[in-house]
Amino acid sequence: MDMAAESLEALQEEASCCRRCPLWEGRTNVVFGDGDAHARVMLVGEAPGKNEDLQGLPFVGAAGKNLESLLQLAGLTRQDVYIANVLKCRPPGNRNPQADEILQCSGYLHEQARLVMPEFILTLGNFATKHIMKTDVGITRLRGSVHQVGRFKVLPVFHPAAALYDRSKQQALEDDFRMLGKMLDEQVTVS
Repeated sequence: MDMAAESLEALQEEASCCRRCPLWEGRTNVVFGDGDAHARVMLVGEAPGKNEDLQGLPFVGAAGKNLESLLQLAGLTRQDVYIANVLKCRPPGNRNPQADEILQCSGYLHEQARLVMPEFILTLGNFATKHIMKTDVGITRLRGSVHQVGRFKVLPVFHPAAALYDRSKQQALEDDFRMLGKMLDEQVTVS
């Protein structure tokens, strides 16, 4: 999918009437993205959940509350970052994204990254990490270190929702967000 938008607003308008895959039939809202259009940090999740679909904003449920606490550990607020998802529409029953859905929707995310031009991209969970890094390696092995992907420094982290179900992941999330805060302070370069 090749698209070149002039602005996030124009891209969001295009996404708002997207029918590239069948997910549009069940959505309440397209969950495009939210935050600072010139952020140093972009967070990329998997897909909207029920609350996100209802409100039209990413990470507004319990995982969003956890995310906001984690951002504080990095010295950031929700307003300091740009938040998006690989998919812009909620898969039925919160099932995993399917390859054809990711393919049809990925142009929006790539354009968002091009327009925001963040220094860091945090991939939240397996699907975002595998998509952004073009890898089959899982999040457990990749988290905790920064990877150069094109012009972006990518920091894979567990999905904040994963820590709600598996409390052992919370400490790793906190460590990774603290590391992000230090890198932002130190202007870290990746080899």
